[in-house]
Amino acid sequence: MRLLIVSGMSGAGKSSVMKILEDDGFYCVDNLPVALLADFLSLTKKQKEDDADEGPQRIAVGLDIRMIETGGASSIKKSLNVVEEFKKDYDIDILFLEASTGALVRRFKETRRIHPLFAMSKDSERIGERVEQAIEEERELLSAIRKKADVILDSSSMLIRDLKAEIDRLYCTDDDYVNFYLTFVSFGYKYGIPTDADLVFDVRFLPNPYYVEDLKKLTGDDKEVVDYVMQGEEGKTFLRLIKDLFDFLIPNYRIEGKTGIVIAIGCTGGKHRSVTLTNALYDIYKDGQFGCKKFHRDIDKDRKRGK
Repeated sequence: MRLLIVSGMSGAGKSSVMKILEDDGFYCVDNLPVALLADFLSLTKKQKEDDADEGPQRIAVGLDIRMIETGGASSIKKSLNVVEEFKKDYDIDILFLEASTGALVRRFKETRRIHPLFAMSKDSERIGERVEQAIEEERELLSAIRKKADVILDSSSMLIRDLKAEIDRLYCTDDDYVNFYLTFVSFGYKYGIPTDADLVFDVRFLPNPYYVEDLKKLTGDDKEVVDYVMQGEEGKTFLRLIKDLFDFLIPNYRIEGKTGIVIAIGCTGGKHRSVTLTNALYDIYKDGQFGCKKFHRDIDKDRKRGK
C-alpha cells in the first residue's frame, strides 16, 4: 500500500492537493488527530491483510498545524514517530507545501480566513496580531516535518492547474487509473438541453428517419437508421471536423485541470440522428488514453408515447 503524508504551511495549497489526490484515486483523510493516526493506519493495514482486494490501495493523510492543539512541537514529533513505525507496512512519502510569506499573506487577505494558530489559540487577543507573525511561528513549528519531506513544493507562483499538473506527475503513476472522462450524451431539443453539458452540437441538419415509415419506430442503435442518417457526406464530414476539434480541445482542457467534459449531441426527439452520432463519436474515442462513456437520455421517450 502507498501512504502519502501531505503537510505544509497554511495557505500553501494543502486542501487543493487533497482534492486533486482524491480525484486521482487516493483515499484522503485530512486533519486526523495524532491520537488516531496509528489506529487508522493499523485498521487499513489489517483490512488489506484480511482481503487483498478490499480497502484503499493509496492513502493520503493531511497533517498540518491544526494537529498540534495543545501539544506543540511534541505532537509533530509523535506523528513523525507513528509514520516511521509503519514504514515496513507502507510505501511512505512525505509532501511538504510551502510558499513565500508575501504569497501566504495575500491569500489570507483574499480569503478573509483567520490563521489556524489564531483560531486555535484560547487567547482572543492573538487574532489582533499581524498574520506575518503567525506564518513565521508556523514555519518554525513545522520545520521538523519539512526536514523529513521527500518532496518540497513551493506553490508561491502556481495556479491550481499548475499544482494539479505537478501532483499528477508526482503521484498519479497508475496506468490503470483514469482521471479524465469524455461523456457523450444524445438528447432531444424538445425535451431541453442537458444541464451538465459543456459542449452542445445540433445535428438536425442530417436526414431525419422520423419521416420514413419503416424507420420511424427504430432508433439510432439500429443499422437501418445509421445507414440512412450517414448516407450522404454531411455526417462523415461532421465526424471528421468534430474529431479535429476534440483532438485540439481535450489536451488543453486537461492542462487546465478539468477531469472531464460532457458533450451533448441533439436532434429533435433524441431518438435517431443524435443517437447515431453519439454512438459514432463514442466508437472513435472509447479506446483512447482516457475514459469514455455514452448515454442516450431521450431515446425511449417517443417510444413510450407510441410515436
